[in-house]
Amino acid sequence: MVEIKNLVKNYGNKNAVDDISFTIQEGEIVGFLGPNGAGKSTTMNIITGYLSATSGTVTVLGKDIFKEPMAVKKQIGFLPEQPPLYVDMTVLEYLSFVFDLKGCDFNKREHLNEVMEKVKILDVKDRLIRNLSKGYRQRVGIAQAIIGNPKFIIFDEPTVGLDPVQIIEIRNLIRSLGKKHTVILSTHILSEVQAICDRVIIINEGKLIANEKTADLNRVVGQSAKMKIKVAGPNREVLNMLRTLQGILRVESDGIREGDTYSYLLETNPAIDVRKIIFNALASHSWPMMGMESVEAELEDVFVRLIQSTQGKER
Repeated sequence: MVEIKNLVKNYGNKNAVDDISFTIQEGEIVGFLGPNGAGKSTTMNIITGYLSATSGTVTVLGKDIFKEPMAVKKQIGFLPEQPPLYVDMTVLEYLSFVFDLKGCDFNKREHLNEVMEKVKILDVKDRLIRNLSKGYRQRVGIAQAIIGNPKFIIFDEPTVGLDPVQIIEIRNLIRSLGKKHTVILSTHILSEVQAICDRVIIINEGKLIANEKTADLNRVVGQSAKMKIKVAGPNREVLNMLRTLQGILRVESDGIREGDTYSYLLETNPAIDVRKIIFNALASHSWPMMGMESVEAELEDVFVRLIQSTQGKER
């Protein structure tokens, strides 16, 4: 669907994008992450044809953005961090203008109604954009990105400045768009990526440092696995015993008591299946295990570890 090969962008002596390569398959929702100045915006602007590259190639549906820019741009919808809205137009006037600008050959009325219905802005189509809330403006920005039914959509910080309800609404909208479009989502809100994206691409100092399924990022940094267990037994004795078991790196008790049951958070060696070890050890002391569940690592922790492990490395 989208293929980036050996992409380089230099500004004088600075490598803003330093020889990165990745592919995005049809129907994927991919999180594109990195700290400020990592090269995310530069990469997205090259993919969309707003910037040239020093070297490398970008192809969308087999077409090269540098050789066939108009053909590729017709397949790309882009929502920049600041949506390109004309606030003195009504919603319908603005989307009609975008439709004409893109040279769409659909039935205009039917297509715009379909787009507005999809992003839930039909009820404000005759209002001036300047009078809309931030959440509705973002929806109008998403609407302009999907006019023409592009195969590939790029969202740059789509929920910045929104309240919690609006954030959830936009997340759900992006997730629904992922059923019919391929999506890149660039954001600083990592919980958003964890909630929406199938895969995560992380760059730092212009270099690609991770390209993994969201669920597999722990493996990249060798992060310990986490689990929570509930045990009916004497808190201090259970805690001390758990600390002696093979494969358990760290144990904490939350100190909350439910009858005679306490909860414990365990960090374990991901190479060792500790479940049987824990069960047998507790059984030997006649301390019933009342529950066990895995605890997903926060993407924030993984992100920080990856960035710290590559910060300042010679490129």
